[in-house]
Amino acid sequence: MQKLDRSLIRGFDLFAAMNDEDLDAVLAPVEVRRLAKGDVVFAQGDPADSFFLLLHGRLKVVQVTPDGQQVIVRFVGPGEVYGVAVALGRADYPGTVRAAAESLTLSWRSEHWPALVSRQPRLALNTLQHVGARLQEAHTRIREMATEEAERRVAHTVLRLAEQAGRPTRDGILVDFPVSRQDIAEMTGTTLHTVSRILSAWEDRGLVEGGRQRIFVRAPDRLKVLAERSEAAG
Repeated sequence: MQKLDRSLIRGFDLFAAMNDEDLDAVLAPVEVRRLAKGDVVFAQGDPADSFFLLLHGRLKVVQVTPDGQQVIVRFVGPGEVYGVAVALGRADYPGTVRAAAESLTLSWRSEHWPALVSRQPRLALNTLQHVGARLQEAHTRIREMATEEAERRVAHTVLRLAEQAGRPTRDGILVDFPVSRQDIAEMTGTTLHTVSRILSAWEDRGLVEGGRQRIFVRAPDRLKVLAERSEAAG
């Protein structure tokens, strides 16, 4: 396999403290996989035989609840690790990962994890810090779904998407990968009808501009005020 150019990943936080020798050791067993939109990297319940880092594109992490409801847990962006069940002592993957856009991912077999973290302990630290941040985000979303009205939940979700994957323009912030209204419904624990009604009302007020697979936040400051207003004020 062609040697991976170090410059493609050196800028990612996961590898920031590594010298050339350590970086070469980490990259030696890596595999590269190209993903078309819709391709599944792994499915919920599959044996956790690999762990991954997204090099380019965007991935969607989905879980199916015991009652059969599909929930979008998060989106994965470039430079993020995912599928690190081996670091958490899990034998299987807790969710399904699917490409939301054309993507390029790196993968390592799970059996390489002990040797990699032995040589480069910061790899384990950075990975666990990343997992901790994702858990904190998940707890925030659970709190929002338990305590907030639908409009505020949708506002928080759109703002998070803009922060994590937004491309600033002269007229606002474009979420720079395809996101459907159904995706937002699955992220906020509400219905497609409710999300469509909320986004249509926001479009009329000039807060957002959307389409079937597009979100453009025209007034992020006003949307933030809406997200943070008290229930009493709502």
